[in-house]
Amino acid sequence: MPLNRILVADDEESMRWVLSKALRKKGFTVDLAKDGEEALRLIQADGYELAILDIKMPGISGLELLDKVRELKSELLVVIMTAEASMKNAVEAMKRGAYDYITKPFDLDVIDAIVEKVNRAREMTSQVTLLKEELKDRYQLEKNIIGNSPAMREIYKIIGKVAPSDVTVLVQGESGTGKELIARAIHFNSRRLGKPFIALNCAAIPKELLESELFGFEKGAFTGAVERKLGKFEQANGGTIFLDEIGDMPLELQAKILRVLQEKEVTRTGGNQNFAVDVRIVAATNQELEEKVRQKTFREDLYYRLNVVPIHLVPLRERPEDIPLLVDYFLTKTCMELETPAKQCSSAAGQLLTRYAWPGNVRELENTIKRAVILSSDPVLTPTDFPGLRLQGGGEHLPSEELSLEGIVDMKLRNCFANMDKMESGDVYAMVLEQVERPMIRFVLEKTRWNQVRAADILGINRNTLRKKIQELGIELRKD
Repeated sequence: MPLNRILVADDEESMRWVLSKALRKKGFTVDLAKDGEEALRLIQADGYELAILDIKMPGISGLELLDKVRELKSELLVVIMTAEASMKNAVEAMKRGAYDYITKPFDLDVIDAIVEKVNRAREMTSQVTLLKEELKDRYQLEKNIIGNSPAMREIYKIIGKVAPSDVTVLVQGESGTGKELIARAIHFNSRRLGKPFIALNCAAIPKELLESELFGFEKGAFTGAVERKLGKFEQANGGTIFLDEIGDMPLELQAKILRVLQEKEVTRTGGNQNFAVDVRIVAATNQELEEKVRQKTFREDLYYRLNVVPIHLVPLRERPEDIPLLVDYFLTKTCMELETPAKQCSSAAGQLLTRYAWPGNVRELENTIKRAVILSSDPVLTPTDFPGLRLQGGGEHLPSEELSLEGIVDMKLRNCFANMDKMESGDVYAMVLEQVERPMIRFVLEKTRWNQVRAADILGINRNTLRKKIQELGIELRKD
């Protein structure tokens, strides 16, 4: 059945007007609500197929209203709007059962795409599978996973959708992109919260020891097995096991992992008794598993059992807009851990960090910030505190024309005052101000063909003040 009736709830009149005009133009019946209470009354009284709700409204918020919708009209699809593009909002909205999540400001094309997607969903099924209605506890993801780029927002949506279920997830991405953080996010937003989260790096354990680490062993199973040991699967019973770098797992062990997925039981090394385990598997790899399947070094049947829900983490170089957020986060975190005074990056250093390619991704960025904090005694980090960083396209420093004015001044001052402890007392403020004012005033005068009235207007100062500055700074007037 095609979409017909739509409710728009937002405390901003302009937003209600824009959305209603656009949707009515396409033939939909649209009702408007200025707050959560009014929206709730309309939902209780009328049969809407889609509700577009602002996350922050007077009285009942969008998320609270979403909870009530799940109780009263579970078939109603809800799209949450917010001006705060935080991971917390995205994950929370999707976990509570939102059909989609959009960030203001947005183009009307986004609404058109959502409406089209809703229509397709209604054609395919009459019932939409809803996510878990409430959680007993919540892991504060925004403290660990940082980023508001479109790529990261999509990942937050997926986490919110898959966390309440027990489907197997395969996280793929380069080293250092934060695959384990994603696995933990899935676990701590699932019904398994409070149960064990066990992580195992398959590439870090020798092949001959990996099996006993996974499945455990009985006493006397081999030389040195003086007592029984539970494997990671039994330790994770009721919770989640994270198998990192699963692409490095030997073929013979892959068959046993497949058996766990199929039979939900394990057998310890040296034993003959099967033990049932209730474990959710989240796997991760920085390799192309499809290529390894073609090369016969990874089992095809295991690949398809693991790849039920794939999550691809894009490298940091493809989401540079997240770098400033990560830099601030790691600066704060490192200073707190080391119990040192707070530090910040200069504009020039920020530009350098943003333009660096980061082959080691988030892990390399964190280590770079930590090293700079430890080695620098200055409260403001500059490009010189990040030696060896090479920019995309080559070069170790930003060209001066690509720096902001603040960045240029910052670099020049630090070069001039590198040996501050050796400088004599003097009027540094007046000296620096003079060196900035003289080229600025001369530049404006040149551009105005030495028209002092026009120059004073551009500079935003009185003409008499300009004449006085010209005399004080010794600027030679010329006539073009």
